[in-house]
Amino acid sequence: MGRIQISQELFIDLIRYFVLEDYNYFENIKKALEKKTDSMLKREYYTKYKTAPSEKEREEARQKYLDMCGIPESFRW
Repeated sequence: MGRIQISQELFIDLIRYFVLEDYNYFENIKKALEKKTDSMLKREYYTKYKTAPSEKEREEARQKYLDMCGIPESFRW
C-alpha cells in the first residue's frame, strides 16, 4: 500500500467529525474525499498510459484519463 497525503483542512475536519463528533463537517469531508479519489484515479490512468506494455492498453488508459479530465471527444486526436 502506498501513502496518500491529504490537506490539513481535511485532516482537521476529520478530527472534528470523528473525535469531537461534530457532524456538521460531513459534506466538506465527502467533497474533499471525492476530489482526492478523482485525482488518484487520474494519476493511475496517466501512469498506466505512460507505462502500459501494449498499445491497446495505453490507448484505453489515455481515453479514461481524458474522460476524467473532461476533455471533449472533438478536441482529442
